[in-house]
Amino acid sequence: MHTVAVLSLKGGVGKTTVALGLASAALRRGVRTLVIDLDPQCNATSTLEPGESSASVYDVLKEPAPETVRAAIAPSAWGDGVDVLSGSEDAELLNHPDPGEKRLGRLREALEVVEDDYQLVLLDCPPSLGQLTRSALVAADRALLVTEPTMFAVAGVQRAFEAVQSEREHNDELQPLGVVVNRVRPRSHEHQFRIEELRDIFGPLVMPVALPDRLAVQQAQGACMPIHEWGTPGAREVALAFNLLLARVLRVSRSRRKASHRDFDEDEIQEAHEAVDA
Repeated sequence: MHTVAVLSLKGGVGKTTVALGLASAALRRGVRTLVIDLDPQCNATSTLEPGESSASVYDVLKEPAPETVRAAIAPSAWGDGVDVLSGSEDAELLNHPDPGEKRLGRLREALEVVEDDYQLVLLDCPPSLGQLTRSALVAADRALLVTEPTMFAVAGVQRAFEAVQSEREHNDELQPLGVVVNRVRPRSHEHQFRIEELRDIFGPLVMPVALPDRLAVQQAQGACMPIHEWGTPGAREVALAFNLLLARVLRVSRSRRKASHRDFDEDEIQEAHEAVDA
């Protein structure tokens, strides 16, 4: 099971968009996926429209008993293959700045209950470094850092990277998967400057594929639909980028070896094109 924390320490850069895009790509590819909504805003839960559940992430983080974990998971409206561990506004009550090791380990305990049920788990984190995000980093084997090509967002992803490195004290399997740049306008000189700045800071950790700034993303989310099903040219362009990101995620082993930071090879690119055209 691949477990990926999707995070930044600046709000509004598109963490939920990335988590949903990866879930959409996984659905298209037939990868059984669980989305865990740790953000008290619950945007991922709203977009995925899961069925009724008798518990939520709040209950799981208070007591990760198997019956509580299973009660908090429901199938999404996107179709068979994507389930949701539902978010809750009450989760903010648990977002302690210094929670202690016992509280930080509860999400990892919860995932042990369902580790045979899913191939991919996506943890949609809030833009703060309290118990919610730190619990995700303790439970994950990879961290995907999300940023926009703006000055303040670059600073946010630097803080997120430092948080990932710090949390390895509690989870020595945790590795940064990479930095994905969202809402890129190729003709913007400012955007290109910030992308080069990111490459100077993070080197090959910056993903070789960026997510273009397309209205289709907001349209698909507003309609509570996977980006792969939206069907416009802009949606197909974004969907292709998510196929490439998913290929990167699934090629990284859960073992303790360092993740490879090579560029995507021709097989990955062809595979992504075939998936988006399917």
